[in-house]
Amino acid sequence: MTESAADSKPRVAKRVLDVGQCVPDHGAIRRLLEGQFGAEVVRAHLPGDTWEALRAGTFDLVLINRLLDADHSEGLAILSAIKADPATRGLPVMVVSNYPEHQQAAVAAGAEEGFGKAELNLPATHAKLARFLS
Repeated sequence: MTESAADSKPRVAKRVLDVGQCVPDHGAIRRLLEGQFGAEVVRAHLPGDTWEALRAGTFDLVLINRLLDADHSEGLAILSAIKADPATRGLPVMVVSNYPEHQQAAVAAGAEEGFGKAELNLPATHAKLARFLS
């Protein structure tokens, strides 16, 4: 039996950088992204390792927690830095927050409309993610 050219091409997974999530939330987000979209998920905790990851590889989407789990700093600061840097400003970023006012602030700072952890299994969240991961 021979493989067709389409069958022999390696599948290129979309890559997501997940920043500032606690262990349970990162696990839930990772399961969704891997299971629903076949995405590769890379984890970062703070601004330093976020920038290391962004310099080391290409990402299709960045998810940033509203408050970073490691030090409780504002995720919006990382969003602002990403959007201020010419090398990363075009990268789609979503803030993970259940609070509409924080979603609005993130969009005003250049983010795509994100979602809250309580909304992970909603079709609307899957549709938001599919724009970048399908």
